[in-house]
Amino acid sequence: MAFLPGLTLARRYHDEVLAPILRRRCPDLRYAAGRLDGGSELLGLDTVRSTDHDWGPRAQLFVAAGDAGRIPEVRAVLEAELPAEFLGWPTRFAGDDARLGVVDPAGARHGVSVAELGGWWRERLGFDPAAGVGVEDWLATPTQRLAEVTGGAVFHDGLGGALTAGRAALAWYPDDVWRHVLAAGWTRVAQAEHLPGRCAEVGDELGSRVVTAGLARDLMRLGLLLRRRWPPYDKWLGTTFARLPDAAPVVAALADALGPGDWARRQPGLVDALEALAGWTDETHLAAPVRARARTFHSRPFLVLDAGRVAAALRAAITDPGLRERPLLGAVDQYLHNVDVLTDARHVRRLAGALRPQEPGAG
Repeated sequence: MAFLPGLTLARRYHDEVLAPILRRRCPDLRYAAGRLDGGSELLGLDTVRSTDHDWGPRAQLFVAAGDAGRIPEVRAVLEAELPAEFLGWPTRFAGDDARLGVVDPAGARHGVSVAELGGWWRERLGFDPAAGVGVEDWLATPTQRLAEVTGGAVFHDGLGGALTAGRAALAWYPDDVWRHVLAAGWTRVAQAEHLPGRCAEVGDELGSRVVTAGLARDLMRLGLLLRRRWPPYDKWLGTTFARLPDAAPVVAALADALGPGDWARRQPGLVDALEALAGWTDETHLAAPVRARARTFHSRPFLVLDAGRVAAALRAAITDPGLRERPLLGAVDQYLHNVDVLTDARHVRRLAGALRPQEPGAG
């Protein structure tokens, strides 16, 4: 079987198999189809390695709320009509699949889901973008989820463009939310940028590298946000960052910061990365330019960007009074790093809601 990128395989599966079945068996059904529910292929990062488990033709079908009652009918049609394989790939899967919420050791499960569109959005994100996307929605949505639903592909949109419109509504943060999220990222950097030198000063080079690795992760996420790219989860963070057109010097600098040698040899790499990302921030014109350069941390013999001043400039430029006064926690995946929580919209929104500032007089 020749490898086909997952989105190419899925599109052909829809066009050559699913669409003809639906035209023949459900000719009056209005539906949308695509692949937006997770997997490396949604980011264009799948390879032959991706095929070693649970791989094959997949698609999602969406119907309007008025046709939700027909979902069992459509599922039954697919169960009866789908072929056993397509382009040499089996269309049935065995084992666990969190994307479909099933466990099927017998291999009788196919890879085509059917859902009501608004309900799918609410399950996936916790809200339906057709009703608008508010500040709380943006801040309670992990960027991996946004990368998936705005990446992937739509194969057919027979719901009056509703699926396409939902994706468009999630294309990028409004400017004030963007400023807040960036300010939160720079606040995280400000809280840790002096620690690698202090760890090394007491002989803890391993601890110094651990803190530097955390800073590198924060800086790569910041860099993607500054270039209007949704940061993916950790497996693909470095790959996606390195693909930015101007990322190569920063990648080299972070490699030096995490490389061999003591802190004196590694510090310049971190400084170069910090200063580069501060420059990227100025280039967004979201706030007054800071032109931040590294300086000593108080009287201690190591350099920092003093990143809090970048965060302060971004915060000062926020025009929404309520958002400007919020604690600089940012989006949920800036302060939470737990797969089981971040992949469950109910958990994410409950946690984010608990941290939401209360209205005056509430509680």
